[in-house]
Amino acid sequence: MFRILTLNLNGIRSAWKKGFPAWLAAQDADVVCLQEVRAQEEDLAPSMQAPEGFHAFYRCASMKRGYSGVALWCRQAPERIVTAMNVPEFDTEGRFLRIDFPSAAGGFSVISLYLPSGSSAPERQEAKFRFMDAFYPQLCALAQEARAGREIVICGDWNIAHREIDLKNWKSNQKNSGFLPEERDWMTRVLDEAGWVDVYRRLYPEATGEGYTWWSNRGQAWAKNVGWRIDYQLATPGLAAAARAASVYREERFSDHAPLVIDYEWPHRD
Repeated sequence: MFRILTLNLNGIRSAWKKGFPAWLAAQDADVVCLQEVRAQEEDLAPSMQAPEGFHAFYRCASMKRGYSGVALWCRQAPERIVTAMNVPEFDTEGRFLRIDFPSAAGGFSVISLYLPSGSSAPERQEAKFRFMDAFYPQLCALAQEARAGREIVICGDWNIAHREIDLKNWKSNQKNSGFLPEERDWMTRVLDEAGWVDVYRRLYPEATGEGYTWWSNRGQAWAKNVGWRIDYQLATPGLAAAARAASVYREERFSDHAPLVIDYEWPHRD
């Protein structure tokens, strides 16, 4: 099996103090996708810059320290690293990182993605819509790579709950960022028109609360499991068909998000 794990850390240094490294060491993950690193690479401890057993790559925000940022850790050294979407507004925020692995079948790529949240202000919601508009053609282009033989998985915090079963209080959130009709329609296009597969939902079509990956820090959201499923692994069809099991880890809390772990029956592990 080939195991891919994704987690929004809400600050790598904070997650480190909460036990994330010890848990990760027991997961036998092949690829780890991280979002909201919230640090510059030079500020990280050596154990974060070079985690044991992994090749580590970062794309930190350049426009503001301690903001956003994504990372990819992998057991096998990649042949290519792409650190930008070529959209300056969002590249400076550190929201996209891609690694490519070679294979006889045409290749295999993993992307760590942090789609903006629009909840803090109307201006940020507008930025989120601009990101969606800019990224959709890229999703279509990536899908074309899959048709040429390269399997791809995009892991990360998409900041959108797609369907009513993807959050607890869907009725009261229909006018809130993360569950707006425009956002949900965009995600439907990503899946139905661009051809991406929501791997967790493919495996568990009717799962509800066990699939939540984010909980507000307000009230008793975590204790009562009043959550949202906004962290995804979206894969090309061939790779999605190789997924065998998925889980969200909730026994410990490293962040306001929880890790999403998916195992693929994939032939690229040494």
